[in-house]
Amino acid sequence: MHSKLYKKNRTGLLLGIGLIGLFANYANATEGGGGIYPNGAEGMMAGAVPPPGFYYLNYATHYSANGDEMGADLQVNATANVSRFVYVTEKKLFGADYGVYFVAPLLHVSAALDTHSPAGTISNSDNGLGDISFSPFMLSWHSKNLHTGVALEFSAPTGDFDKNSIANLGRNYWTVEPVFVATYITDSGLELSGKFMYDFNSENSDTDYKSGQEFHFDYAMAYHHGPWAFGIGGYFYQQTTKDTGAGVTDPDGNKGRVFAIGPSMKYDLEGLSIEVKYQEEMWVKNRTEGDKVWLKMVMPL
Repeated sequence: MHSKLYKKNRTGLLLGIGLIGLFANYANATEGGGGIYPNGAEGMMAGAVPPPGFYYLNYATHYSANGDEMGADLQVNATANVSRFVYVTEKKLFGADYGVYFVAPLLHVSAALDTHSPAGTISNSDNGLGDISFSPFMLSWHSKNLHTGVALEFSAPTGDFDKNSIANLGRNYWTVEPVFVATYITDSGLELSGKFMYDFNSENSDTDYKSGQEFHFDYAMAYHHGPWAFGIGGYFYQQTTKDTGAGVTDPDGNKGRVFAIGPSMKYDLEGLSIEVKYQEEMWVKNRTEGDKVWLKMVMPL
C-alpha cells in the first residue's frame, strides 16, 4: 500500500513567500508583525519531494486577522495566488536527488487601523507581485517509509513597500532560510510530516529596522485511505532574537509567537494532487491573530 501512496504523493514542498507586510507603531514580532514565509503552507507529505522532473504547484490562500494581541485596533486581509516551479534533476549529490525551485506570489492586501485619535481610521490596500523566493540548492532522500529533504532558500525584496503604508506587498529586506523537511508514513497509511525553517533577515534600508531571527515549522498528522487523506495540521512560530532599530521599545525586543491548528483533506488523481485546509491561530504574542484557508494543487509538466 505504501509504494502506491508514495508514487502519488511525492509532492511535498519547500516553499517561501511573503504574504503580508504591515507597518504600525505597536509591539510587533519582527517589523510589521510577520515573517517572509506564509506559515502553514505545507502539511501532508511535506518531506516527499517529487521524483526527477518538472512540476507546477499553485496555492490559493486567504488570511483574515486582527491586531488585538499587538494592542492595535487593526483589521488585516490578505489573499494570494502563488505559482511555484520545481525542477528535480537526474543528478545525485550525497546520495540525494538534486533540484531547484522558484516561487512568485500575486497578492491583494488590505488593512485598516483605528488610531483612536483625531486622525480617525487609516486604511490602505495594494495588489501585485510580492517578494519572490528561490532555491538553487535542494536535496531529497527517500526510503520505504521515510522521506527527507534540505534546501537553502533566498527571498528577495521584489514586492512594493512604502514605510508610510500599513499594507505592503513586500518586506523590503532579504531573508536567507535553511529548510529541513521530513515525512514518515507507515504501511497502513498513517503519516507524520514537518517542515522546519530558520530565518536570517537583513536590515530594511528604508526604515533602518532589522527584524530578529525566526524559528518556525509546519506540521501534519494524517491517515491515507485510497486516493483520500484526512488529518490535522498547522504551524508554530517563535522569534528567537530581538528586533533592533528605531521603534523597538519592548525590553524583549518585540519577540513574537503563534501556534495554529486545523483540519485538512487531500485527494490524489492521476498526476494531480489537491489539498484543502483550514488553520486557526492561538497563543499569539506580538503578532496579528486570525485564521487561514488554503487550496493547493500539484501537477507534473
